Amino acid sequence: MLEVHQFPCLSDNYGYLLHDHDSEETVCIDTPDADEYLKQAAHKGWQITQIWNTHWHPDHAGGNEAIKHATSCKVTAPESEAAKIAGVDRTVRNGDVVMIGDRRACVIDVGGHTLGHIAYHLPGARLAFVGDSVFALGCGRMFEGTPEQFWASLKRIKALPPETMLYCAHEYTAANARFALHADPENQELAAYVQEITKRREHKIPTVPTKLERELATNPFLRADTPDMRARWGGGDAVATFAALRKAKDAF
Repeated sequence: MLEVHQFPCLSDNYGYLLHDHDSEETVCIDTPDADEYLKQAAHKGWQITQIWNTHWHPDHAGGNEAIKHATSCKVTAPESEAAKIAGVDRTVRNGDVVMIGDRRACVIDVGGHTLGHIAYHLPGARLAFVGDSVFALGCGRMFEGTPEQFWASLKRIKALPPETMLYCAHEYTAANARFALHADPENQELAAYVQEITKRREHKIPTVPTKLERELATNPFLRADTPDMRARWGGGDAVATFAALRKAKDAF
């Protein structure tokens, strides 16, 4: 049995510890705050054995060295960003497989936020750790990639089974919801989703993980290939529509 332990850290990050009760292995999904990860693992009685990094940004890989020093864990990181990440033992790229116990996690190229950003999809557990590639009702800022690259990445996420739970790295949903309503104002399912989000945040309840099926119906960035979004945002194709949406969100 796999267990995901989710906890807040830094200003708006979520930390994730993935634990396999059969092998007693525990994986840190990114390392925004080493002290908090070590504290949470100790509270659960888990021994950290691995770190899986999604990309090089310090709020995702900044705790690698301290956690590795404390636990002697092994660090897996995206191949093209390994030079920017501390303590790397193994590099991976799209199509590779990493293991926790006897559970497989498939590496997916989701570059765009950073050039080498990856996600980890565990098909047997119906979950994916997507870092900053996609959020509930949003996607990451396009710091390093191109619209073509980022849209190709989002298509890989869209192709996952719709019941997949997406574990995003930040609590950005309330802000994303405001833009989503601006971007897609006639979407009734979106309007209902935003009402739910508002209630959850009023009670400081996390809005992630989020189910891919719901994001496919409500997330404007994942809907950039739909006729209504292309018409509303003047995109001749999905890439142009995505680019227009991302530019608008950056200035919103």
